[in-house]
Amino acid sequence: MAEDTGASRPPTTDDAPAEYVRANREELVSLALAMLAVDTSNPPGDTREIVAEIERFLDPLPVDIERFAVDPAKPNLLVRVPGASDRTLLFNGHLDTVPFDADAWTRDPLGERDDRDDDRVYGRGATDMKGAVASLLFAIQAFAATETDPPVDLLFAFVSDEEVGGDAGLPALLDAGLLDADACVIGEPTCEAGRHSVTVADRGSIWLTLEASGESAHGSRPMLGVNAVDRLYDAVETLRRRFGTERLDVDAEMEPIVEESVEYYAPSMGEGAARDLFRYPSINLGVFEGGDVINAVPGSARAEVDVRLTAGVHTPDVLAGIRECVADCEGVAIADVSWSVGTAEAPDSSLVEAVASTAAAVTGDRVFRRSATGGGDAKKLRNAGISTVEFALGTDTVHAPDEYVPVDALVDNAVVYARLPAAWRAEIDR
Repeated sequence: MAEDTGASRPPTTDDAPAEYVRANREELVSLALAMLAVDTSNPPGDTREIVAEIERFLDPLPVDIERFAVDPAKPNLLVRVPGASDRTLLFNGHLDTVPFDADAWTRDPLGERDDRDDDRVYGRGATDMKGAVASLLFAIQAFAATETDPPVDLLFAFVSDEEVGGDAGLPALLDAGLLDADACVIGEPTCEAGRHSVTVADRGSIWLTLEASGESAHGSRPMLGVNAVDRLYDAVETLRRRFGTERLDVDAEMEPIVEESVEYYAPSMGEGAARDLFRYPSINLGVFEGGDVINAVPGSARAEVDVRLTAGVHTPDVLAGIRECVADCEGVAIADVSWSVGTAEAPDSSLVEAVASTAAAVTGDRVFRRSATGGGDAKKLRNAGISTVEFALGTDTVHAPDEYVPVDALVDNAVVYARLPAAWRAEIDR
């Protein structure tokens, strides 16, 4: 796809909410620090305190608020802002974070501002994704403070349980039919090392549990037994040879996304590795267990294998081939399997165009339209019939000690989110 900074297609409607954001950046920073001050590490993933904090922030604003929980300790919050049309744009953000080891941090993991260090905000969740949550909330305030009616209805879903893939967050809202929207933007960080992107696809997955049986014997006489560990490791290597080296049959519609994905990831992992990531299955041996003592031939073994496939590849076809492969491995069987099919948005869809062009206009840089390497809430929403992308400026400190987000990124995210409703409406009408 040809490079397009989008600078020639800025939002065409009243920019008052974006101007409000830029004029009140310190208030946005304070809001982000308030979000970081609440520990929502998952596990246990308790979001009651942060939801109450958000409710207090929104209480003075003319918006509809609904708390919804299937687990009392993990409530979700829905915020509705009426607009000028019956189209609905959903913004999604998760409130939980991964745990942290405070001893590994040189900053306060529950939030710290350092004006001397490039004006950064530190804390667990600063970039994944309480910073983006604060930017979304501030966009809501910007619409209210400037008395600006968005051109479409806006729905904000602040959810729990995302970091562990639990059912109390987004899945609960989908199951309850509470997310009636035409399109969605998730505030997941999608930028690293100075490169900006909107993720428009995710990868399919096959998670295998393999079990091998053998015949125990004393370790001094291994020829009298059958080593289950050897059998299982040979089976995994067979999978790698048969499937890890077989080029994927990627749909033509995915080709532009694959090429931009390779270009995006090449600086961080090398062009060859980036191309292999999307042109071939990735096969990771994540868990391997077998044997009890060094001087015995193990009679059983167990492995968990993670296979990922580019969107556009039919996962059941690959799984059928894997089953045939494992059936050829003596003493090895598939004990459990779960799988998903990768999903994608057309790179020239109204939603993708709106997000990419708006982000490019705000940052002044190219915005890649790429695939994620994994899959999460975007896949759930696409499978529910809601066009979905992910976008947030951030850093590559996700889940790391001293996680941080630049204040400029907080502000630019809020500006992008404030401008998106008009940009999306314009793309629909184009």
